[in-house]
Amino acid sequence: MGNAVKQLAILGSTGSVGQQTLEVVRALPHQFHIVGLAAGKNIGLLTQQINEFKPRFVYYQNRTAHPANAEYELLSLEEIACHPQVDTVVIATSGKSGLSPTLAAVRAGKNVALANKESLVMAGEIIINEAKLSAARILPVDSEHSAIWQCLNGETQPAAQLILTASGGPFRHYSPTQLREVTVKQALKHPTWQMGRKVTIDSATLMNKGLEVIEAHWLFDMPFEKIKVLIHPQSIIHSMVEFIDGSIKAQLSYPDMRLPIQYALSYPERLANPQLPRLDWSHTNNLTFEQPDLDAFPCLKLAIEAGEKGGTYPAVLCAADEVAVELFLSQRIKFIDIPNLVEQTLEQHQAITHPTLEEIIAADAWATEKALNLASGDNPW
Repeated sequence: MGNAVKQLAILGSTGSVGQQTLEVVRALPHQFHIVGLAAGKNIGLLTQQINEFKPRFVYYQNRTAHPANAEYELLSLEEIACHPQVDTVVIATSGKSGLSPTLAAVRAGKNVALANKESLVMAGEIIINEAKLSAARILPVDSEHSAIWQCLNGETQPAAQLILTASGGPFRHYSPTQLREVTVKQALKHPTWQMGRKVTIDSATLMNKGLEVIEAHWLFDMPFEKIKVLIHPQSIIHSMVEFIDGSIKAQLSYPDMRLPIQYALSYPERLANPQLPRLDWSHTNNLTFEQPDLDAFPCLKLAIEAGEKGGTYPAVLCAADEVAVELFLSQRIKFIDIPNLVEQTLEQHQAITHPTLEEIIAADAWATEKALNLASGDNPW
């Protein structure tokens, strides 16, 4: 590897993961250089980032705005993702907007630091096949997948089982009556992680963990029956791998997204970063575990079932969940209605096996419209 400075493009630079990626770059300026930044609507923050990091390539949604005084070239997300001057592309956009640039980066043989769940969930088969063809490397940024990746490092035999840990979110001991009364404010208060609004709600419903199971299936070529979810409220163990001899490896660290981000960027090396917090063992007294309650949190079960069925089901799952979360955030449906809306949408879907990208996008559009129609009925559930 040597000491060559890695040339990074960050898609979704104004979101939670994007901002934390830039914190890593700030802390390690001799290791990484920003050549591309892409954002959605937060022009104010993007302007600050452009002035600070002086990227050569920029993308933003609102073309009437003109952020920053610096010299840069306006490109599309896909053009930045596959540009010859970019070594590593950080896909930190949320939702399906990450799918097309992820594919562009993979086809160009880039290192893809992937924080966007929906890309692999919706089109895992296509992305993994393209990565094999182009020798692109997909570097997981999620703390759980980073943990599994680190545990598998150096092993010559396949894992017997992957164990994804979950904090359980803020409502893991709520009764059905309490879940019925959950407010948006309560759901946005995650006990251990700082994340964007959509991911925070998905963590509260455990949908996030279901999506991570589907991702793990593609990232590590592991059948669904060998991927388990375990509730671990302290979020110190980020995931575990069990091997054929019964030995289990775990990756532990203080819950801070900058660590898995940095590992994806610096791989295969580890870098000293004094800004990353260390575990304080004098305050780490109890590590506890429990099985997830699939009756109280049906989103986890729905996601795993959609993953097992495959085809266009995972794309429909993602689209219906996106609609449901947005409706909940705008207080148009209750917290407990989220899984109901997703389930109803999945039930009405006519799936396609081994879909093309066009068929995946069509399934996404169908599910978005279907979920909105179901929700606008007088009493859909």
